[in-house]
Amino acid sequence: MDPRLEHQLQLTRRHFFGLTSSGIGTAALASLLNGNARAAGAPARNSANPGLPGLPHFAPKAKRVIYLFQSGGPAQLDLFDHKPQLRGRQGSELPESIRMGQRLTGMTAAQASFPVASSKFGFSRYGESGNELSELLPHTAKIADEICIIRSMHTEAINHDPAITFLQTGHQLAGRPSIGSWLSYGLGSENQDLPGFVALVSQGTGRAGQPLYSRLWGSGFLPSRYQGVKFRSGADPVLFLSNPPGFNQTDRRHYLDDLAELNRIKLNDFGDPEIETRISQYEMAYRMQTSVPELTDLSGEPERVFEAYGPDARRPGSYAANCLLARRLLERGVRFVQLFHRGWDQHGKLPKQLSEQCRDTDQPSAALVSDLKQRGLLDDTLVIWGGEFGRTVYCQGKLSEDDYGRDHHPRCFSIWLAGGGIKGGMTYGETDDFSYNIASDPVNVHDLHATLLHQLGIDHTKLTFQYQGRHFRLTDVHGNVLKPLVA
Repeated sequence: MDPRLEHQLQLTRRHFFGLTSSGIGTAALASLLNGNARAAGAPARNSANPGLPGLPHFAPKAKRVIYLFQSGGPAQLDLFDHKPQLRGRQGSELPESIRMGQRLTGMTAAQASFPVASSKFGFSRYGESGNELSELLPHTAKIADEICIIRSMHTEAINHDPAITFLQTGHQLAGRPSIGSWLSYGLGSENQDLPGFVALVSQGTGRAGQPLYSRLWGSGFLPSRYQGVKFRSGADPVLFLSNPPGFNQTDRRHYLDDLAELNRIKLNDFGDPEIETRISQYEMAYRMQTSVPELTDLSGEPERVFEAYGPDARRPGSYAANCLLARRLLERGVRFVQLFHRGWDQHGKLPKQLSEQCRDTDQPSAALVSDLKQRGLLDDTLVIWGGEFGRTVYCQGKLSEDDYGRDHHPRCFSIWLAGGGIKGGMTYGETDDFSYNIASDPVNVHDLHATLLHQLGIDHTKLTFQYQGRHFRLTDVHGNVLKPLVA
């Protein structure tokens, strides 16, 4: 594109009115010629309270969220949804009355047979609540009375990318703001030296995981200041934060002051709010040069904490280390921490790979909940554990006595919640005898999002942003708060 034409297309409304002498008539013509030039801007921010005016809408039960996202689709039949009667049906054909012609992925659509594969793992009831959990989750079993297991989650997408995008943004197509971005926009951050939204990614030992794109913690059409910041496991947790060789802190301060002055000139000329965002993000990065090293230095953590989170807790970038880092982020006022753990896509060799994934995640997840409770943070911190969909009762590929695989299954899957005003020690929703269809209390993705926002004191129908002539929200035009789960 011609740079001059691109420059004209990027004119903001404020700049247009400031430069034109023809008034509303010319503005109307411009709107016809280039109606989608930019989104409506956000309301003016109060530096003392970076959240939107009027939020929260009512007294919140939770102040912060940790979302432990298990990318790939954990098998609910082998972890949370016990179906002992399936052992008597092992190897038999899944009844057509259960499948009812529902769509399949391209990986199993050509299978001539759909044999039932019962779980080879044992289940027991734990705690006073009697929550039923797999033998693969011995540490989660210790917090059985703290968690609420939802067995009746369902989603619209059957493939990974649209399903993950749906869970993270409320829409299957890319381009919408992520959950953390909505919360940063609405509630802001309690710490001006750290982002309001941080993403952490780890790789499971079960298998190579699906790709995770930065748009999953992106701000979509919201101003870019609300996007998540990804922390990495290397010497530089945040890219480009450290000063380059030969460039000291005084140099950095002078450089930023001069750069801010140039940006303010452009801001006065164009009135583009993204320039203002750029200025504030440079200043945030400067403050993070001090706050991030202190945050990521785990040397002050006592040995008992590392023992609680497990043997991987000292290995940077592991799921266990990220769980510990998530707790430290919350303690410093970060509103939303998103962990992504890859490797749950068990199309084959499920018994081996699932066991390895659970060794990665079971102890750290339980330790995080216990750690938050011990520090008095669990009551106002909502913890979510779950993936993008579940897995089929029928075997993908060859079924043997010791081995089986499961395909993607959006019709029902299991997640758990803890803290943040959610009732612990309960199970919500039921599936049929094959864990294939929901039998009672269905919960869709929009319901989960509506409940998350409700716990933070937000009416999900009122947290909106105007873009391209429409008021968008995380839950779109759907979603109901799950009142039976709210303490």
